[in-house]
Amino acid sequence: MTTTALRLAGRTRVERVSFIAEKDRQGAWWRFIFLILATAIVLVPIAVVVILALMPGLGSSAHGLTLTNFAHVFTGTQTLTWLGNSTVVTLATVVISVIVAAPAGYVLSRGRSKTVTGYSLLLFVVQSLPVITSVVPLFILFANFGLVDNLAGITIIYVGSSMSVATWMLAAYFDSIPASLEEAAWIDGTSIFGSFTRIVLRNSLPGILSTAIFTFLLAWNDYLVAIVFLRTTSTFTLPMGLQSFFQQNATDWGSVMAVAVIMMLPPVIVFATLNRYFSVGGIGGALAGR
Repeated sequence: MTTTALRLAGRTRVERVSFIAEKDRQGAWWRFIFLILATAIVLVPIAVVVILALMPGLGSSAHGLTLTNFAHVFTGTQTLTWLGNSTVVTLATVVISVIVAAPAGYVLSRGRSKTVTGYSLLLFVVQSLPVITSVVPLFILFANFGLVDNLAGITIIYVGSSMSVATWMLAAYFDSIPASLEEAAWIDGTSIFGSFTRIVLRNSLPGILSTAIFTFLLAWNDYLVAIVFLRTTSTFTLPMGLQSFFQQNATDWGSVMAVAVIMMLPPVIVFATLNRYFSVGGIGGALAGR
C-alpha cells in the first residue's frame, strides 16, 4: 500500500473525507497557478505590441506613453479606409457563410443517403486542401471577370475557403439536437423548413456563433489571398495596409504597432461580447427519460 493509503486506513471516515478534500484543494491551486503563468506568457507579446504602440514614433517630440502613433495612422495614412475594407469583407463573409452553411450542415446531419455521404466526403477532401493550391488558378479566372484588385473577389474566396469547415461545424452541432423534437413539430403540421428554422436554428445559437467567429477570424486575419489579389492601396485590407509600413531601409515601428493594435481590437471585442452565449452539448438531454 502507498503512504497515502496507509494514512487513510487509520483515520475515521470524516478525517478521510477532509484529507481528500484538502488534497483536491491543493491540486486545484496548483492548476490555477499553472494557468495564470501560461496566460501571462501568452499575453507578453500582446503587451509588448501595445506598449510599443504607445511609445513616441519617429520624429515625434513627445515623451513617455502617448497616442501620437494612433493619431498619425488615422490622419496621415489610409488606415480608416483599410479598416472599412476589412470590416465590409469580413461581415459579408460571415453572413454569407452562415446562411449557406446552415442548411448544408442540416442536410449532413439529418441525411442518410449515399449522395449525402459522398457530399460529406467531398467536403472533407476540400477542407484538407490548402488555399495556396488554388490561388493561381483563381487569379487567372478572376482576372477574366474583373474581380482582381476587387473586394468582391476576395470575399468570394473567403466564403469558398471557409464553407467546408463552417458546414462541418454546424452539422456537428445539429447532431446534438434530437430529431424527435422535429418529428413532434411535423406531427403538429410544421413543414421541414419550419422545423429547421423554428427548432434547429433557434436552439443552435452557440454553434452558429462559433461558426461565425471562425469565418470572422479567417477573413479578418488573411494576408496570403489579399497580397495576391489586391494591388491598389484604396482596396487594401488591414493586413495589407500593415505590410505597407515596412520599407526597404527603414520601418516606422510605432505606426506598425498602432495598426497591429487596431487589428487586434475587433477579435477581442467579438470574443468578449459573445463569450457568454457559448455552451457545450446543445440540448441533447431535452428528451431524457421520455
